Amino acid sequence: MTLEQGMLFAIFAGVFAMLLWGRWRYDLVAFCALLIGAALGLVPKEEIFTGFGHPATIVVALVLVVSRGLVISGAVQLITRKLLSSTMGVRRHIALMGGVSALMSAFMNNVAALALLMPVDIQSAIKAGRSPRQTLMPLSFATILGGLVTLIGTPPNIIVANYRASAVGEPFEMFDFAPVGGLCALAGLLFVATVGWRLIPAGGSDKAPSEKLYDLADYIAELHPTEDSPVIGKLVSELYEEAEAADAAVIGLVRGGVRRFGSSRNVRIRKDDVLLVEASPDSIDDFRTALKLSFHEEKSSRELAAEGMEMVEVVAPEHARIVGKSAQSLQLMRHRNVTLLGISRRGERLTKRVRRETVEPGDILLLLGPSYLLKDAVHWLGCLPLAERGFTVTQSDKMWIAAGLFAGAIAAASFGLIYLPVALGIVVAGYMIFGVVPVKEVYEHIEWPVVVLLGSMIPLGAALETTGGAELIADGILGLTSGLPAWAVLVVLMTATMTLSDVLNNTATTVVAAPIALDLARKLEVDPDPMLMAVAVAASCAFLTPIGHKNNTLILGPGGYAFGDYWRMGLPLEIIVIAVATPAILVFWPL
Repeated sequence: MTLEQGMLFAIFAGVFAMLLWGRWRYDLVAFCALLIGAALGLVPKEEIFTGFGHPATIVVALVLVVSRGLVISGAVQLITRKLLSSTMGVRRHIALMGGVSALMSAFMNNVAALALLMPVDIQSAIKAGRSPRQTLMPLSFATILGGLVTLIGTPPNIIVANYRASAVGEPFEMFDFAPVGGLCALAGLLFVATVGWRLIPAGGSDKAPSEKLYDLADYIAELHPTEDSPVIGKLVSELYEEAEAADAAVIGLVRGGVRRFGSSRNVRIRKDDVLLVEASPDSIDDFRTALKLSFHEEKSSRELAAEGMEMVEVVAPEHARIVGKSAQSLQLMRHRNVTLLGISRRGERLTKRVRRETVEPGDILLLLGPSYLLKDAVHWLGCLPLAERGFTVTQSDKMWIAAGLFAGAIAAASFGLIYLPVALGIVVAGYMIFGVVPVKEVYEHIEWPVVVLLGSMIPLGAALETTGGAELIADGILGLTSGLPAWAVLVVLMTATMTLSDVLNNTATTVVAAPIALDLARKLEVDPDPMLMAVAVAASCAFLTPIGHKNNTLILGPGGYAFGDYWRMGLPLEIIVIAVATPAILVFWPL
């Protein structure tokens, strides 16, 4: 091992360790690794930032915007609402929902597909009187499986396609993944719909975690000052510190029968005013006693919602602004006039010191605030609404424009008439011109952490190859599989890649595994296509943990799952994928 290889391996080991630790976001970790590699001279200065202009990075960013346009146009919602019914049995619901979600994920970002369908699935479960934990995990796995079918279905396919371009001069085309990915998706969906969902362990309650959050009657009270109350003459905002000390929140003020929810913070309190305070009963009493307030009348949060306030459930994705922070540290009430009423974590509702609780990925949050402010607050927090209606006004009059532009671009790219990144760029430009996606929102819907991750990891992956690091790892794999046929090496490569993807970001896994696959092909003197195809399938199929894929993290809270629930259905599914993919690769992409 040379010094350069040793330093590069140390950088990758550091990246993997930091990603597993999870203390810092993966884009920061990857970018720092790139800078270290550049400072040590491992990445040539002219190649340091080439990853940010790499076709894979551009395509991932464009696909996110295209996905947003397809959602806003209403085409997908129309399909799901026409097909789904709360009277369906669980097996039929999973089969139908899985098929729809897999088809969607083949042509749009699979995280976007899940974010769109998860509220529909939860509402269907509530109407049918069953827990969504029976159907959310199958839905997540189906969206992951659907991404295997096309070039744009998942980032690993895009990355692998571009590595193929460096190996044989041409990238994989749009539907080159379909024979292998399609068979894996079909086999996986069949397993999930028939046997897999039965392997999900029962939770502690048949109620949906989101349904439990609404059980908040009497948590909001109306208090008015007594004659000697120290609050008289103070600004409402001056009570916030005292309220926090009592684990309560002042969410509004009533004067002359008029409720001032979002505009009350700079109002001076009069003796005839009524303060709206949200907390647990004990905390309300503590706050009332400390400030010499008396009960006016108690109102439930449902009644208040009907009088100008609104509650909304949201799920916190991995990189939401509020993840790793608390409502108190974000000063949510002060900045957004929105109160965090409750948190559900793996099916357990947290009601004590909620605003001081650090939010984790997958948590469901119940927010209360003025209707006109909630949309902006949820967007600012970086959360996804679980309400079926969502927050987006569907532009059904632009449905056919959105669908037509996308279908035309995919067809043109599939027949080789136009380069795929250019085709997707035309779709995005068309969406802006026709107002499908507002111009001001285009950049908001690009997942910049993923872009930074790709832009940083691609040069490091190239350095792994140019320094001979990938060849060194390939030699190690060949040493372990000495005497075995090439197809057995392919199985080992798939297993190692899949295992790595279960604990790391699949994009980072692909960037590391793809050059190793190329070196294995060279040393075995076989075509690189089957090795690259094995990496593409394996890197996307992360079913064992809630951290292996973003979709698995998103369902963690809404489904009330524990960390160890995933492998029960995920392990057999990964075995099935390897068992189906191996002969399929050998048939469609011979060694």
